[in-house]
Amino acid sequence: MKLFIAKLDYGVDSDSLQTVFEEYGSVSSCNVVMDRETGRSKGFGFVEMENDEEATNAMNELDGSSIRGREIVVKQAEEKPRAKRW
Repeated sequence: MKLFIAKLDYGVDSDSLQTVFEEYGSVSSCNVVMDRETGRSKGFGFVEMENDEEATNAMNELDGSSIRGREIVVKQAEEKPRAKRW
């Protein structure tokens, strides 16, 4: 299951986010989205967990919790529809 994490402190990187989520189960991928021009975090990211039950538990436990002093939002990621190419 892929999770969307919002309201991240700009100092949180993919490795530190992965460490937080690994406490709840196996993480298959973790990515904090960075601005292409500045190289700075955009304040959100995605975590993919192998086990849906572990992902649901992580979502329930971590939504509203704090990382580096900021309250984060954790919810199931929605698949973005692909743009049609003409």
